[in-house]
Amino acid sequence: MQDETLSSRLDYAFARFLTQLSVLDSEQSKQFKAIIAQLSYAQSQGHSCIELSETDQKIVLASGMADESGKHPLVMENNRLYLQRYWSYECQLADKIITLSSGNSLSTELENIIEQYFPNNADDIDWQKKAALRAVQYPFTIITGGPGTGKTTTVVKILALLQELSPQPLNIALAAPTGKAAMRLQESIGQSKKSLPCSELIKQVIPDQVSTLHRLLGARPASPYFKYNIDNPLPFDIVVIDEVSMIDLALMSKLVSALKQGNRLILLGDKDQLASVETGAVLADLTFALPEYTQELKKSYRFSGYIKTFSDAVNQRREQDAWELLAQDTAQLCLLKQDLIDYISHHQTAYLQLITEGAEYKHCFSAFNEFQVLCATRQGVNSVADINHRVVQQLRARKLIKSSGEWYSGRPVMIAHNDPALRLYNGDIGVCMPDTECGGQLMVFFLMPDGAVKKYVPARLPYCETVYAMTIHKSQGSEFNEVLLVLPESINPVLTKELIYTGITRAKESLKILANKEVFLATLQRKVERSGGLAQRIMQMK
Repeated sequence: MQDETLSSRLDYAFARFLTQLSVLDSEQSKQFKAIIAQLSYAQSQGHSCIELSETDQKIVLASGMADESGKHPLVMENNRLYLQRYWSYECQLADKIITLSSGNSLSTELENIIEQYFPNNADDIDWQKKAALRAVQYPFTIITGGPGTGKTTTVVKILALLQELSPQPLNIALAAPTGKAAMRLQESIGQSKKSLPCSELIKQVIPDQVSTLHRLLGARPASPYFKYNIDNPLPFDIVVIDEVSMIDLALMSKLVSALKQGNRLILLGDKDQLASVETGAVLADLTFALPEYTQELKKSYRFSGYIKTFSDAVNQRREQDAWELLAQDTAQLCLLKQDLIDYISHHQTAYLQLITEGAEYKHCFSAFNEFQVLCATRQGVNSVADINHRVVQQLRARKLIKSSGEWYSGRPVMIAHNDPALRLYNGDIGVCMPDTECGGQLMVFFLMPDGAVKKYVPARLPYCETVYAMTIHKSQGSEFNEVLLVLPESINPVLTKELIYTGITRAKESLKILANKEVFLATLQRKVERSGGLAQRIMQMK
């Protein structure tokens, strides 16, 4: 059973509640309670189920709280125990994906038209062209690849191809899990559209706006439900979702359930990145279960040099090679040798001075995004909480922050809870600045996915945190010119090679790492492992 010290009071409260509803005797109740606490804890760690021994399975089935059909709070399927809700999400997602992938393929002659977008290159395999052929022919496609492999460029060409082959204008939706990821996709789509070898009429069909996934589905305040669902499907012919590695089991299930019949779904993402913060490893499971609907882009056109070589070594778990690259101490990649807090504070000087000088909002956002500190942990030495606290202290000591209060000019914040009413979502970043239109009153400005700037009185915001440093998890979907990656001083459960790889691939031009060799090498030997039945369920249904 799960060590009691690792489970929270909530896990045990939930376990007690279900045990009180069971029909077990006192000895069995004790074992049942431990099983449910283990399940609850596993859920909080991203697992959708746990595997049980035959003895434990018998106890669960005897409790009166579980069956195999989803009519009780627990579902016992083979040797896997689920909470009913997550079993249901898994079943719905698998069923819808199978329906999508078995849809009618497009049998039209593609050779001539596809050469217009992907001219023949006899010297190399054109992975983008292979992805386009697959996506045009089939209603469900997954396109994976690391940074700079051209996922967005490819999908823009796919959308143009599909419109050329369609007798009527297509209704297309573009979305990403976070506002930051949506803005990045929007910028990339805009740039890629300019170079499309097609008419302006075709280009006009491809949307200029990208929304967050919550906004696409119509998030309802204080509710887990969305406007668009199985009874009220999305009004689109094609839905494209970027950064799919960030999407958890529940949200992906709700997305596919909201697709109308005959819809096309194109998923983009890096399968080697971290799994979602919440339950499941959806992108990894889908690529594993459906290789025939997955195309990996293997050539990087933008991501190169020491950072690319380093990321490959990390991803392939060649820890000694990776450490030797770090030790070479190049301008693009090196270990941090300066004092941590001095180095971070120095990098915030230009950004804070711009705000003091009254620079335009977007210039301030741009300056802030030049540099970002990414941490593995939220608490403890060299964590997000620790670094943010110490940086604020030093900036105040250097008079770059002139207020002693919680809110001050220049404070960067990250939203920690969704607030659909304000259209602010977990992971959105804002900057507190004087509002010249309101007599210099402090307001918090957010750059929205559509490029607009929204401002809010600080007191109106949902819970948010200072963000001179953020967790690597929260950085997904973002890119920064320079990244400082900070690891804890000792190994802990969150450290995996996927975590390091994700942090590395946020850096565009320069990467520095603060880590000791022992922790770094041990981290690269560890992989994310999540328990779930999605991949197996899909393969059994095929």
